[in-house]
Amino acid sequence: MKLFSLTFTLLLYASVFSQKDTLNNISFSAYGEIYYSHDFSQPPNNEKSNFLFNHKKNNEINANLIVLKANYTNHNSRANIGLMAGSYPQYNLNSEPNWAQFIYEANIGVKLSKKTNLWLDAGIFTSHIGFESAISTDCWTLTRSLLAENSPYYESGLKISHLSKDEKLFLSILYLNGWQKIQKPNLITKPSFGVQITYKPTKKLAINYSNFMGTDLPDSLQSFRHFHNIYAQFQATKKLDIIAGFDIGFEKTNVSNYKNWFAPVIIVKQQINNKVTVALRGEYYEDKNEIIIKTGTKNGFQTFGFSSNVDVELTNKIMFRAEAKMYHSKDEIFNTNHNNYILTTNLSVKL
Repeated sequence: MKLFSLTFTLLLYASVFSQKDTLNNISFSAYGEIYYSHDFSQPPNNEKSNFLFNHKKNNEINANLIVLKANYTNHNSRANIGLMAGSYPQYNLNSEPNWAQFIYEANIGVKLSKKTNLWLDAGIFTSHIGFESAISTDCWTLTRSLLAENSPYYESGLKISHLSKDEKLFLSILYLNGWQKIQKPNLITKPSFGVQITYKPTKKLAINYSNFMGTDLPDSLQSFRHFHNIYAQFQATKKLDIIAGFDIGFEKTNVSNYKNWFAPVIIVKQQINNKVTVALRGEYYEDKNEIIIKTGTKNGFQTFGFSSNVDVELTNKIMFRAEAKMYHSKDEIFNTNHNNYILTTNLSVKL
């Protein structure tokens, strides 16, 4: 709550006491997404599988995510605050205290150098891991990949970051409260850390490496997790783009040696015309030891996924999307079935 109050105070100060710069330094934005999804496995309670957190409701028109944001920026300081509602925060932040479940982001930053683009930020951030976020229109596919759904969407702590003058290299080091944690749990006192390196050698290619070093388990288990994400985004032609990503993680405790999980994904996006875009996704997620995804089955979680979607830009602010997705699991995890078929549509507004 102190962080929330501090961020709000900074924004209020900027708007009230710096009227000359208000219009230039403060911006507001909003995002809203309404969806309908049908899961042919007919999951109990009309809630999809426990490894999915976006578009969770089945056979129901619902709001996946509604975000209202305010951003303050000048030459040596910045602040962001975003409040949210919808089924995404309902399910993905249900382990957080009540006051934190509505915060999309809340952070403040100060520039550490007059000569270089070096910043120190503190607060709640969107995750430094992966190429997908909870905001659907920022992603190439309507729904999130298995890789994204089961790695952090958000984090809290301190971040030191640097962007080179030519904007080709971005470096960041983070001190974190944990694996997707706003408030550190009482039984965990150890800190966690993260690194992000993004390199853009050309306008058509971006390569990113991010990691997490720390724990998500109580101190009594003496656990250590190290997790690595790498992806490359390439513009093959003016209308064809490709993203390939790979996650791999390792975790040990005082009663076990290192166990691992991993997940590759590839997405191809093709622009048909100025209004229509299509995308295809292929992915696999293996967590035999059920470190991240708990299934309680013989072989743990071993699942392939394929999806295709079409995006139609109705206006420059409104988008309609439709997606067909299929999962195939080694075990019968989809309401006693190996296969799962899902159709999802959404209508999103970004202001």
